[in-house]
Amino acid sequence: MTASWIGVQRRGSVAIALFEASLMLFVAIGAVGCRASEKEKEPVVTVEAAPAERAAISEVVTAEAVVFPVQQSVITPKITSTIREFKVQRGSRVHKGQLLAVLENADLAAAAEQSKGEFEQAEASYATTVEAGVPQEMQKAELDAAAAKAGYEAAQKVYDSRKDLFQQGALPRRDLDAAQVALAQAKTQSDVAERQLADLKRLGEQQALKSAKGQLGAAKGKLLGSTAALSYSEIRSPLDGVVTDRPQYAGELAAANQPLMTLMDLSKLIAKAHISRAEAASLKVGDAADVRVPGSDDPIHGRVSLVSPALDPGSTTVEVWVEVAKPDARLKPGMTARVSMVAKTVKDALVVPATAVFKNAEGADYVVVAGSDEHAHQKVVKVGIRNGDDVQIVSGLDAAEKVIVSGGYGLPDKTQIKLQEATPSNDGGDDKADSRGGSAKPETPGKE
Repeated sequence: MTASWIGVQRRGSVAIALFEASLMLFVAIGAVGCRASEKEKEPVVTVEAAPAERAAISEVVTAEAVVFPVQQSVITPKITSTIREFKVQRGSRVHKGQLLAVLENADLAAAAEQSKGEFEQAEASYATTVEAGVPQEMQKAELDAAAAKAGYEAAQKVYDSRKDLFQQGALPRRDLDAAQVALAQAKTQSDVAERQLADLKRLGEQQALKSAKGQLGAAKGKLLGSTAALSYSEIRSPLDGVVTDRPQYAGELAAANQPLMTLMDLSKLIAKAHISRAEAASLKVGDAADVRVPGSDDPIHGRVSLVSPALDPGSTTVEVWVEVAKPDARLKPGMTARVSMVAKTVKDALVVPATAVFKNAEGADYVVVAGSDEHAHQKVVKVGIRNGDDVQIVSGLDAAEKVIVSGGYGLPDKTQIKLQEATPSNDGGDDKADSRGGSAKPETPGKE
């Protein structure tokens, strides 16, 4: 009985082993069949495509900017004095030379009046010197010289007469000596008078006039200085414009070299932007430009009026001005705006949407072309101008080739595709989402 039971167990074990082997074979055959079925069903990706076209494209440089007037003036008084009166208010339109404010100036007016009197006095003295003083001195010197000469001639005659008498023995020696001394004194006086006359003729008149002229000039300079100081109490506009700031009021103290008011010429406004050296290299004065302000879709047209020849030392950027000759009411100094400047334009360029251009792992640009074999093909291209919405293809793509504009990001080469006509979008949100990394969704036949 034991042997029989053992035989039954052995036959049962063999049967179980055969059953398990059959089951494993069935599972393996099923798995192979499934894999074959899956291999036959190649994934299909639905994409949108558009042909590359010939069109004009412009390189546009955009940047944030701040609006400034071309001309402005922060007016500061040259003297410290109390504000007597303001002639204008904030927002007033003024013209060049217009009186804006008056400072207290009683002391300055008195000083100017005194200087005027001193000048008039010096002027009269100069006229007297020129017309009367010098001629009188010259006449007196001539008379003195003539009298000295006459005295010398008389002394000479007396000496000669006494000398003859002395030689005849009719005159004592002391009388001859006295006549000789008188002759020497007369000669000295005559020589001095002649030299004085000669000096007066040579230098006296010139120096007298120079002295009088110097006094007149000093008085005139003092008068001009006091007049200028008085004029500093009257604040006048240096330009045509608008008063944009007036922080003080009449009766307050205006300090020298401290802002009293601000004027701006709003007839010409500029938007100042700082851009990189690479972007600035393609810009030049006269390039067309647009200025866009927050809250408005309509651009304000202008032109590039300055491309700084030097870098900003703090940011190593280039300052660029966009000038608006006839400012729009929307533009106000101090506000921020966005400027778009047209650097260059290619009229007959091969253009594709920006959403169709990607970068591979090596950093090269490529597009995905929808082939006639219903497969996607990656093509490395060389790009030129980028203007945000479109990209110029310089080489690597032929005109009329269909490039995938939606669903191409991350799409493997030679993937089977199903074309769907590209539909226009108001904001291009879906296309932009794809270009930023939206993944394509594969589909299988029979599950559309």
